[in-house]
Amino acid sequence: MDEALRLARRARGRSSPNPAVGAVVVRDGVIVGRGWTQPAGSAHAEVVALREAGERARGATLYVTLEPCCHHGRTPPCTEAILAAGIAVVEASILDPNPRVTGQGIATLRAAGVDVRLGRRADAAREQIRGFRVWIRTGRPFVAAKFAASLDGKIAARPGRHGWISSAASRAHAHEVRDTLDALIVGIGTALADDPHLTARPGGRFPADGRQPLRVVVDSRLRLPPTAAMLRQPGATLVAHLPDAPADRAAALHAAGAELLALPDWHGKVDLRALIDELGRRGLLEVLFEGGGTLLGAAYDHGLVDFHYAYLAPIILGGVDAVPAVGGQGVEMVDAAWRLTAPTVEQLESDILVAGWIAGREAADV
Repeated sequence: MDEALRLARRARGRSSPNPAVGAVVVRDGVIVGRGWTQPAGSAHAEVVALREAGERARGATLYVTLEPCCHHGRTPPCTEAILAAGIAVVEASILDPNPRVTGQGIATLRAAGVDVRLGRRADAAREQIRGFRVWIRTGRPFVAAKFAASLDGKIAARPGRHGWISSAASRAHAHEVRDTLDALIVGIGTALADDPHLTARPGGRFPADGRQPLRVVVDSRLRLPPTAAMLRQPGATLVAHLPDAPADRAAALHAAGAELLALPDWHGKVDLRALIDELGRRGLLEVLFEGGGTLLGAAYDHGLVDFHYAYLAPIILGGVDAVPAVGGQGVEMVDAAWRLTAPTVEQLESDILVAGWIAGREAADV
């Protein structure tokens, strides 16, 4: 099952709106087929693994991170492929949270005489499809937030004066995270100050399949210049703006290759809830607010954040003019603070990564 989980990760950010699933066919203790979910409309993990196994699948065991589907969507049911291949045993980690499937895929296989076992590495499998679990229940994507900050919670010494706060190991980890996402979201302040590429480069390289998460810039008045570096990078860029933003700037950005999206006004700014709802309608499963502090504050004020990554560097910036990691209205009392549930702590060179679900978000999940 560990190999199936490793394969499932390869599908994250690439299979949406389908869940990222991994599958392995084992015959006489030897892996004879491997697969992971292909882009929407293509084969599911089980079918890929069964095709690789061929006749060696007959009488074999199929390890799969999610209950096989039993309904016709863009592709035929995986249960049909499993039965046709002659699989004897199916080890599935968890049930599919999709109401169209939950328990029915298992029941179909058992009714046909397949020995079905459930529960191995369930927690890890559930984490692999966290975006799908949120999306299938709410219609919106799983929303993470991220900052890299000093120990006193600052992301820059002065407004407009940016530099690397996090270590090379932290930045490498952030690119690994980006590679699993459907979209990266930044505010116009960050876009103007840093002129970022906003690409995923795990291991310092563009992914071999050429895929990049959607870049989203929240830019109420369309201040992003058509010469922005991100517009010359692989992948697509979406600029979210207010309906009354200047038409000439919209035309210039469109000519430079950006997609323009007009969204409702929220106190003079783009309504982030409307943005997240739109990304959900497009079938995106996992998105990340990368900053800066104004955008992250608004995301928290809107109640959008499910999960947080905090990269903390062992430095102190001080200064009343230093830029805070999270702005916005915030909370009035400490008791109302957004808290991480059972956070993980990992050392990345000199930095510390603290990551976890926002309290109440995981509990409300399926």
